[in-house]
Amino acid sequence: MTRLIAVDFPASDRLRAEVEVAWESGHAVLPLDQRMNPAIRRKLAVSLGANELVSEHGTEILESPDVELVALRDGDALVIATSGSTGAPKGVVHTHDGIAAHARMVTERLALSAADHWWLCLPTAHIGGFGVLSRAIRLGSRISFANHVDDATLTEALARGASHTSVVPTLLARHSFADWKLVLVGAARSEVLPSNAISTYGLTETCGGVVYNGTALRDVDIRLTNGRVYLRTPSMARTYRHAAMPLVDGWLDTGDVGTLNGDQRNGTLDSGILRIEGRSDDLIITGGNKVWPHIVEQRLREHPLVAEVVVRGVPDPEWGTVVCAWIVPTTKDRPPTLDALRSHVKETLAAYSAPRRISLVESIPRSALGKPLMSELIR
Repeated sequence: MTRLIAVDFPASDRLRAEVEVAWESGHAVLPLDQRMNPAIRRKLAVSLGANELVSEHGTEILESPDVELVALRDGDALVIATSGSTGAPKGVVHTHDGIAAHARMVTERLALSAADHWWLCLPTAHIGGFGVLSRAIRLGSRISFANHVDDATLTEALARGASHTSVVPTLLARHSFADWKLVLVGAARSEVLPSNAISTYGLTETCGGVVYNGTALRDVDIRLTNGRVYLRTPSMARTYRHAAMPLVDGWLDTGDVGTLNGDQRNGTLDSGILRIEGRSDDLIITGGNKVWPHIVEQRLREHPLVAEVVVRGVPDPEWGTVVCAWIVPTTKDRPPTLDALRSHVKETLAAYSAPRRISLVESIPRSALGKPLMSELIR
């Protein structure tokens, strides 16, 4: 019988060893987010049906949750906690076969080998970080760990021989990765990346990135229906812990909107470049005009007085929704004005794309994967 083992360790050799022991014993693992306090981590483990929790304090047998769960079965390898639109945690269940398929596709595309030295700086409680760990386990690659990223840890990693890493766009913007052989960047646009970096697109449900620099990995299918992106991949999760996966003939509705420059046959992309415009619910419709936040963000970042920016739509009685920008100024004593930023945006974009409101903030709160935490900005 497959048991679920919650592994409560920071990214480390100990975590790698615990995952390997669990897998060799035929069990699945649930990596816990070390940014949560211990009580919340334990509560999450119980809610996702972990049978036991392994930490530096030993092994604890956990009580059964008070909700019905989809049963684990032979071949299940991983449960990753992720949040849906309601913010409630759900567990995405991946099999050994699916994880192996993802490792095979990535290894083939990137020509990876056991000689590579990966530097893991993303949380292993998210699929991007765990994917680095699982590929290293399957390939027998060397892996070193960092629970904090700054110029000193980057220099130390390179000095120890690290050559490959996976980061979020904010890290790439804050630090130089010019000396690395390969840098995978989740959710970034390939046209703004250095030559040694690759933009990856995927979801927790797809076991991480399955589209690299806009092109699908081998055996991955992309379909656009009314602009919405659907994916089909041998690395697809088997189920959610609390409900079945909403798949139709193996296709998953990603909730993202995109475009492609290749031809489709029977609705499926055979070749071409996929460009993600954004989440369907991020699209701003202001006065009947459509505005994609990332396009406005890119333009605002070009202003010399803007260090960081996030753009979203906020309700407005006249326009329905207006473009609002949260700005981190480059210098506190000289913040940009609304008029200056509107003029800057209107130099290259339609006037309706220019923000009608701005909010000056000291920082943009972000998740471990670099996504802005809008609930903390919109209060």
